[in-house]
Amino acid sequence: MATLPLTQPLTQPVTQCPAPAADGCGEPLLSVRGLEAGYGDVQVLWGVDLDVAEGAIVSLMGANGAGKTTLLLAVSGMLSHCRGRIRLGGEDIAGHAPDRIVAAGIAHVPEGRRLFRTLSVRDNLLLGAWHRHRRDQVRRDLDLVHSIFPVLRERARQDAATLSGGEQQMCAIGRGIMARPRLLIIDELSLGLAPGMVEALAEGLLRIRAQGISVLLVEQDVITALEISDHGYVLDSGRISLHGPSPDLLRETTLRDAFLGL
Repeated sequence: MATLPLTQPLTQPVTQCPAPAADGCGEPLLSVRGLEAGYGDVQVLWGVDLDVAEGAIVSLMGANGAGKTTLLLAVSGMLSHCRGRIRLGGEDIAGHAPDRIVAAGIAHVPEGRRLFRTLSVRDNLLLGAWHRHRRDQVRRDLDLVHSIFPVLRERARQDAATLSGGEQQMCAIGRGIMARPRLLIIDELSLGLAPGMVEALAEGLLRIRAQGISVLLVEQDVITALEISDHGYVLDSGRISLHGPSPDLLRETTLRDAFLGL
């Protein structure tokens, strides 16, 4: 992917919100303001602002090394070297431990899927519900996952490590759903997958959104990301350089030049 030399705003301003959510200027589900984060003495994020509205799919794009994974790790509590404000549903979650953030309503599907080898598909899914105690609700959510990704029901007793790459991604997303999140974070939805599988995953995300679950998605395929998302952000060297409604970003010439060479 091309390095992003993006420093200019959209050709047509899309909103007057300081960091627009997908559905306007109201209180978003996730609000990130002035986020700075890094690793030891190396700072990666520099004052990032980002919103995810209730029931929206938001895409986060950028070149390798731009800080996308760092941002997701900070939101989900797995990165402690952070400054700034992170709010979920109006409640401050900055600095909370990952288990508290899961309980608050954020599930993180990491890059590389990170399934548990030697465990079945079903057991991997159920591990997503480790903090839940209502077995009837867990069974209903397992049925929901199977309705979104039917192949996981067929593979329920199979070792998750023997699934294809796309099926493993479905399992990892399903495990996130089993946490009953308000916000599902997905790092690299389609990396290394065939186009047909990417289309199946994209359709799955739309069904997930239909359940009222918001999605923050990191995706290298810009066209796929913007076609399935409501709002998009471009991260360039740790700073947001472009953001706006996804249809507007698809028409933005600066973005097209940087990513697609068009």
